[in-house]
Amino acid sequence: MNSMAAAPAQKQVVTGPEAAAWAERLRVANINPRTGLATDYLNHFNEAVMLLEMVPDMPECAEDFLTWTPLSYAEHFTASNFKARDLAIEAYEKADPAVRGQFDHITDTMTSILTAVGSAMREVEKDQTKVRLAEQASLWIRPLIAACGGIINGGTEADIDTIMAN
Repeated sequence: MNSMAAAPAQKQVVTGPEAAAWAERLRVANINPRTGLATDYLNHFNEAVMLLEMVPDMPECAEDFLTWTPLSYAEHFTASNFKARDLAIEAYEKADPAVRGQFDHITDTMTSILTAVGSAMREVEKDQTKVRLAEQASLWIRPLIAACGGIINGGTEADIDTIMAN
């Protein structure tokens, strides 16, 4: 082990009027000032779930789901009409690494599930199989969206663990 290794970077804590002004900018933009994250990103996953939930009644909607494309947080906001999209990206980059890490882990999991389900749907021909895939994916994704909402809104790790266990 190298004893000359650099110490981990300390998160710079801003206090006073500058911190209050930053928090107010985030609040006005519908970005949680405590976490630096915006619920608008969850719309990306809610769209996929909505499409999946249409498949049991209209199997041809599987084709609509297959047009869904995974987007990172920054990609989502860059492509969105969110009026404070640059601020959302900046706040995400400044967010507590532990909070952002939890958030990214769950959103990466959702992206992996949705991508795998899309690949599986492309491989099968029977509508009933597509219906089954859509139903299962929805059951997996909905609680993960809720867990992300908890992180965005400053939920505790215990809350997230409870959601993930169910």
